Amino acid sequence: MKKKLYLANPYGFSKQTKKLLCQFINIFNDLNIDVYEPFERTSNLIQNEGNWAYDIAKINFNDLKKCDAIFAIVNGMPPDEGVMIELGIAIALKKVIFLFRDDFRNCSDSNQYPLNLMLFLGLPKDSWEKYYFESLHDIKNNKKAFLEWAKK
Repeated sequence: MKKKLYLANPYGFSKQTKKLLCQFINIFNDLNIDVYEPFERTSNLIQNEGNWAYDIAKINFNDLKKCDAIFAIVNGMPPDEGVMIELGIAIALKKVIFLFRDDFRNCSDSNQYPLNLMLFLGLPKDSWEKYYFESLHDIKNNKKAFLEWAKK
């Protein structure tokens, strides 16, 4: 059965970075992974009436629960708060977690880990590097973690 991956990201808020989403989605589709991208999945909600923000949050939460793993884009200083909440939920639900950061700014108080230590709670202690990516090239060339996960 095809694995489901939740693509947590802040890229849908910007026209420039929104274009990058297609590149991520294409990589995962090539690996036969079904991608749940929150901006795409909620784009039909009307943003000027009613409880649209709550409705979007609830849809995203339910999508995350349905997915087998999360791929979180954690750029920023600090990273996007919505993505951080999604990661917290994924850690609590014991989802497989993949992190992506191509932001060169230091976002950690540790030389060993490139992000807040709490984010690594959801990654394997001894092999977290297999689940952490710093470029699209890294994802394309180091598909082993995704392929191992997809086979389970």
